[in-house]
Amino acid sequence: MSGPAHRAPDPDRDPGLQPERTRLAWRRTTLSGTVVAVLAVKTVLHGGASAAGVVACALCCGLWLGFLRVAHRRIHTLSTSPSPAAFAPRHAAAAVLCTVAMAVCGAALVL
Repeated sequence: MSGPAHRAPDPDRDPGLQPERTRLAWRRTTLSGTVVAVLAVKTVLHGGASAAGVVACALCCGLWLGFLRVAHRRIHTLSTSPSPAAFAPRHAAAAVLCTVAMAVCGAALVL
């Protein structure tokens, strides 16, 4: 197979602090997702628990757990290797899906 995803790492390339910055970015994004999930729970409890609100909150929390799993897996990969493997497209798609779906659930709770 040839292509950018299957290219051998350049032995002369020094990644510097890039893996650490990426790990920190994943941690910040996970923290943001945590804040969204907590605010979703607060919104449902404060505004009166309607059936639709509880479902949206449960979905938001489930999506947060899914994103947390993907992020933890990537953080672990970045921290165990000086030259980590490329992010798998299916994991990237899962992270994007969880993020967008959490935004939709949050918007449904506010409206």
